[in-house]
This record gives sequence, structure tokens and C-alpha cells, in this order.
Amino acid sequence: MFEFITNFLEKSGYLGVFALMALENVFPPIPSEMIMPFAGFVAARGDLNVVGVLAAGTAGSVAGALPWYYAARYYGCARLKRLAGKHARWLTVSPEDIDTAMDTFRKHGKSAVLFGRLIPAVRTLISVPAGLCNMSLGQFLLYSSIGSLAWTGLLTAAGFLLEDKYQEVSKYVDPVSKTILGAMLAWYLYRVITWRKPENADSRKKEHEAG
Repeated sequence: MFEFITNFLEKSGYLGVFALMALENVFPPIPSEMIMPFAGFVAARGDLNVVGVLAAGTAGSVAGALPWYYAARYYGCARLKRLAGKHARWLTVSPEDIDTAMDTFRKHGKSAVLFGRLIPAVRTLISVPAGLCNMSLGQFLLYSSIGSLAWTGLLTAAGFLLEDKYQEVSKYVDPVSKTILGAMLAWYLYRVITWRKPENADSRKKEHEAG
């Protein structure tokens, strides 16, 4: 993985950094925890400029967040709740969970986007409530850009400062990333297996049938 990413970034340059970070946000084939440190490592070797790497990575991260934002905005909260009502077990959320999440996001929307962009996995998912709550595009871009800049800056600096030692560190990055993805999958399966319909949902259904 180390050789593949570094060779790809050497050949594709800033456009490659942009493209990988955009794809990582739409569907993460390679997590940003690997992309940006590798880009920083390539910059430390003198093949790329660190400022250009940071700009390309941040721009790609924000661009990759937009499809989820627009998809959620187009789909809408009402349709998502109907979908959750039919497939709550597989989505692992109920319509009530969505209402709670939306209320929380409306109270903390700006900070949720800003700090959510700093958390793996949440970085992509935070675009969904932003779109569902019709957060203005300007606000979404502003706070998403600030959060993305902080995240890509931290990762780029790590790769840049480690420089020649980074190849040794890279031996541990791939297994750790796979462990994180495996843990996320295990958590999802656990949620599916242990999911139970909320009691208040059953009560409302019985009241409706009785009426």
C-alpha cells in the first residue's frame, strides 16, 4: 500500500491528492489517515510542495462531502423516516432516532460539522444531517472547510515531519486501518443482531390499529 500511494502521488501530483481525498469522502477505499501522511512524506522528499498538498487535500475533502450533503437534502427527512420505519433493523435506526438526531443537529449544527470533520467515519456521515436539516450551503462549506483544513493539516504534518522514518511507520498504518474498519463492521453487525423496536413505536401502532 505504501509504495502504491507514494508512486501514485508522485505521478499524479496535487490532482491525485485531491482525487483520493474526494473519493475517501464519497466512499473510503483508502482512508485519509493514509492518504495525507503519505502526501506529506512525498512533500518532505521534495516531490511536492507542502502548501499545495494541504490545499489539494482540503479541497478534495470538501468536494467529496458535497454529494452526501446534496443527496440528503434532495432525499429529505420525511422520506428517510419512512425508510427507517420499513428497514429500521438494517439501518439500525428508527424514525424516533432520526428525530432525536435532527433536534441535536439543529442545536449544534455549526460545531457538529466543524468537529465532525475531525473524526474518522463521522467525517463523511456528518454531511447527511447537514443536508437533511437544510443547512445553508455557505455555512456547510465554511465549517466543513475549517474542519477539513485542521484534519488534513495534522495528517500532512505527521508525514512531513517523520520524513525518512515514515516508511517504517507505514508498516503499522495498514493493519491499524484494517482493524478500525473491521471494528466498525463488527459494531454494525452487533447493532443489527441486537436491534429491538422501540416500545413507544409499538404502542403507537397498537393505538392506531385500535382506532
